[in-house]
Amino acid sequence: MIAVSKEERARELYEVIRACRMCALAETRTHAVPGEGPLDAEVMFIGEAPGLNEDRQGRPFVGAAGQFLSELIAEAGLRREDVYICNVLKCRPPGNRDPLPGEIEACAEYLDLQIDLVDPLVIVTLGRFSMARWFPQQTISRIHGRPKEVDGRIIVPMYHPAAALHQGALRQVLIDDFRGLRAILERARAGLTAAAAPAADTAAAGTPPERPSATPPAQQPAAPAPTSPAAAAAPGGGSGAAPAGPQQIPLFE
Repeated sequence: MIAVSKEERARELYEVIRACRMCALAETRTHAVPGEGPLDAEVMFIGEAPGLNEDRQGRPFVGAAGQFLSELIAEAGLRREDVYICNVLKCRPPGNRDPLPGEIEACAEYLDLQIDLVDPLVIVTLGRFSMARWFPQQTISRIHGRPKEVDGRIIVPMYHPAAALHQGALRQVLIDDFRGLRAILERARAGLTAAAAPAADTAAAGTPPERPSATPPAQQPAAPAPTSPAAAAAPGGGSGAAPAGPQQIPLFE
């Protein structure tokens, strides 16, 4: 079997997302917004949904909130071109309203596949709708900036950059949280290095661990109340639906 590169898998997934008609947002969008960034990024940022500028350009975080996000990424000692950025929803809700549960469910498998494809060390959620995927019973005001290990991956909940545009007091909160991301990433890198030795021993024994592949989900007709693509097992190994109550273990005291 011919091996398929990450780039080819991503290209195929993005094409499926751009043509997606899994929910009624397909009828009102200008462009779907799959996401962008290197497929080997150490950090993945997950927002909520595209806004007006994102819908026009087909790219995530290109408006005022996106400009502030770029500043925040620099505060974390990173460059925007070195991180992966996407949203829970791939299409803009009319009037920038909150995502509906059925829309989140319709896009859930796409996000599963992106996470599987990039396999980041750290996921930073931006806003309460992306946070709820891993912390369904929490409030962002209580846990923002505090890293947790959830199902073996480091998740850092943050306020959405747009929140600081409406509430000036949150600007410094976001800056401080992003500055703390430097140490979180360093510790994540250290953990990966510590875990590499047994993995190398396994490979030397001739039984390297296998990584699941990310294959785009099948399309279905648009409908006001869509059937979730996560009803079947996700090809990339994800269920598509947010876990009901993942075990949350404090990473740092």
